[in-house]
Amino acid sequence: MSKPRVRFAPSPTGALHIGGLRTALYNYLFARKTGGAFILRIEDTDQTRYVPGAEDYILEALEWTGLTLDESPNVGGDCGPYRQSERKEMYGQFGHRLVENGWAYYAFDTEEELEAKRNEIEASGGTFSYNVKTRSSLRNSLTLSDAEVRDLLDSGAEFTIRLKCPADEIVYVEDIIRGRVEFQSDLLDDKVMLKSDGMPTYHLANVVDDYHMKITHVIRGEEWLPSTAHHVLLYRALGWEDKMPQFAHLPLILKPAPSSYINKKNVDVMTDKFTSEFFKKHPDYTFKNKDQVRQSIRGFLLDVNELSNRLQIKPKDKEDKIIIKEFLKSTLFGKLSKRDGDRLGFPVFPLEWNGANSDDSFTGFREVGFNPDALLNFLVFLGWNPGTDQEIFNMDELIDAFSLERIGKSGARFDYGKAKWFNQQYLINGNDEEMAEVLRPMFASKGWDVGDGEIVKVAGLFKERVDFLNQIPEKATFFFSDDFDYDEKNARKKWKSQHAEKNYALIDVLDTTSDFSPENLEKIIKGYIESEGLGFGDVMAPLRIAVSGVGGGPSLFEILSLLGREKTVERVKKGYAVFEALQSV
Repeated sequence: MSKPRVRFAPSPTGALHIGGLRTALYNYLFARKTGGAFILRIEDTDQTRYVPGAEDYILEALEWTGLTLDESPNVGGDCGPYRQSERKEMYGQFGHRLVENGWAYYAFDTEEELEAKRNEIEASGGTFSYNVKTRSSLRNSLTLSDAEVRDLLDSGAEFTIRLKCPADEIVYVEDIIRGRVEFQSDLLDDKVMLKSDGMPTYHLANVVDDYHMKITHVIRGEEWLPSTAHHVLLYRALGWEDKMPQFAHLPLILKPAPSSYINKKNVDVMTDKFTSEFFKKHPDYTFKNKDQVRQSIRGFLLDVNELSNRLQIKPKDKEDKIIIKEFLKSTLFGKLSKRDGDRLGFPVFPLEWNGANSDDSFTGFREVGFNPDALLNFLVFLGWNPGTDQEIFNMDELIDAFSLERIGKSGARFDYGKAKWFNQQYLINGNDEEMAEVLRPMFASKGWDVGDGEIVKVAGLFKERVDFLNQIPEKATFFFSDDFDYDEKNARKKWKSQHAEKNYALIDVLDTTSDFSPENLEKIIKGYIESEGLGFGDVMAPLRIAVSGVGGGPSLFEILSLLGREKTVERVKKGYAVFEALQSV
């Protein structure tokens, strides 16, 4: 048996959504697990939707996350070209072959004719679809005489080629994740295979390319499942049934649970956001004024745990309430969209995307500060389960544990808090020297002249106290600059004037300490506190605020050691003077 070949086939129509990156990840893991090939194919036949820079964005996202390609437009390979736009000359022959073997037909209907048929059917309460039931009443090579068809073709009349779906048949696919999925052929529309400009639609190009690229497994999102019936028929129609790949349709990535980000503290802020979005989506809404809509939306958000039930449409609901309910349902539930990141303040794209305007520009996981390995670790769990309690996997472990059979059918809910948790775990368990390499240019950009050893120590001190590595420079500012503010409220609370003399006496102890290691400082300071009959809070809290400005952070003894004796003594003197002065204000 030949080795598996899988492809990730995005369209360059904008930024790569995080769901697309998950699809790429699952394809990559399957390829590496089975010793197969991971292929990138750019599906750019629809040039009207092509966005400059989108292909480069896709390649950069895959490179950043380490999903190395075996074949691609850049890497090359034996089954190229790997851009559909560079293969367009070959698609036409297969479209016409479908007509010749009776599996497709020429459709000459104009937009006006199709619109008239649609209106006619909808007037009688039906829904128009160009299919086995309607094609006999439309203008195509099935209803026209051979002579009429030849005349139309010879005259250069515009036409499309439509797949001729069979009547009264069950079309099925054995999906690796979902099992047997069946489709009633009478309900399938006769999809266009070749457009009037001679370009293939997604369906024909997809199948032709998968066949010629020898794809063995098609691993893609659930949204493509309805198209699979047409693809199965195409493999049969082109005589390629024995080469048809296995299909695996991945579950949707769902929006976060509303209860994870809406609460009583922020309900008014979220209400204002949703009210603004409502009127952007329904600019002509006239049932109620803005304040009434706001109150209605707020009423729903106040009971966030019962939102799903309360948003169900009831027979007694009036039209205005139905519109608001439908808006909230689409906004709060269902598939994660690119707008959800803007609304809720988290990224849904791997990298930053600068679109033509602010509405089409988005931040990325990389720019927020995510470790790419942590992001992949988070993404793999949005649909897959290893069958164990293990959550942290390196790439080799993921490849070893991964299987398509352990991917679930149900949608996976996006949880940004969990994503940050994964990133924090990678920081905690990360190598301090490697983190220092990333931090060095950040420190340099602030004008800090910091030695490599110091950066390594700072990385080790703070990595357990941040979600992202790029938060460390801000938190570590006090190490490299005296320009910081004191937490005055905390200082007033912690500084006790009755202990001032003993606190000042500690400065002399520190000034005469030659061994400024964390271990020795802990021994000396704790010994001094006990010998003077003080409480730890009486000394440790003012000392910490004096040297760092804040009341929390890493080990105080590590901080003092890294600052050094001279800087520590200087800051403590200055800080204690400020704290004492605050007592009289």
